[in-house]
Amino acid sequence: MDAGGSRDTLVQATKHFISARPQLFGIAYRILGSAAEAEDVVQETWLRWQNTDRATVHEPAAFLTTVTTRLAINLAQSARVRRETYVGPWLPEPVDTRQDPQLGAERAEALELAVLLLLEKLNPVERAAYVLREAFDYPYGRIAEMLETKEANARQLVSRARKHLAAERGKRVDPAAHRRLLEVFLAAARAGDLSVLEDVLTADVVSYSDGGGIRGASKIPVVGRTHVSRYLAAFAPRFWPSTETEWVEANGRPAVLVSSGGNAVVLLSIDASTEGIDRIMWMMNPDKLSSYVASLNN
Repeated sequence: MDAGGSRDTLVQATKHFISARPQLFGIAYRILGSAAEAEDVVQETWLRWQNTDRATVHEPAAFLTTVTTRLAINLAQSARVRRETYVGPWLPEPVDTRQDPQLGAERAEALELAVLLLLEKLNPVERAAYVLREAFDYPYGRIAEMLETKEANARQLVSRARKHLAAERGKRVDPAAHRRLLEVFLAAARAGDLSVLEDVLTADVVSYSDGGGIRGASKIPVVGRTHVSRYLAAFAPRFWPSTETEWVEANGRPAVLVSSGGNAVVLLSIDASTEGIDRIMWMMNPDKLSSYVASLNN
């Protein structure tokens, strides 16, 4: 009887975890900007859930969310130190959002690559508060409990994050305009067309190349319309002739997967406002790229 009861309890615990899993991954991924690290957090949450006295847990989903959030914050704090020694610009690891456009959330907020990149400038607790409120629509009182703080402070954390993003990003364009801008940019970049590049880029555009120290990516961001346009025009004849491109989706936005000899070499994505393209992101790190490409084939 005891063994049967124990099995039933474990089956129920597993059901609770599987039901919550998409949300747990969505929270951890947004806080960390890394699918691999988010998977580690979710796995650790599962281990802790197995070893918890579940008879004392009245709301399994709330318990699992709290554990995941706190583990992700802790990992983000150590990741911050690691990223200080990262070779070249660090970009968030892209994810394929075709099957789950909101990545386990109520809303598809805090999911675009550019937003994750900007959230990286906030401390992990601010990031977590913003994610829980904006993407998962948690009430401030619940966020305060998860972050072990006062409700007034939870509101302040979210407010600071919102102000930071608003200061860094102009008015966004809709997905159709985003795709058109990327199409124009791709054609101009491949042709090395300076005039079109200058026309489509904002004055303070930044180009980031994440090679993780493995590929020959630029070790520093390239900043400003003139510098970025000239850099891309010089880069064009050496890079584009031997490549093929494929339209894909990454983090809820259109992106371009660039391959050479049948192997993916770059995932190109942009961030665009009504003024034009203000961020260009070249994901060249083979580890981050291979995980994304593998997900496309699932």
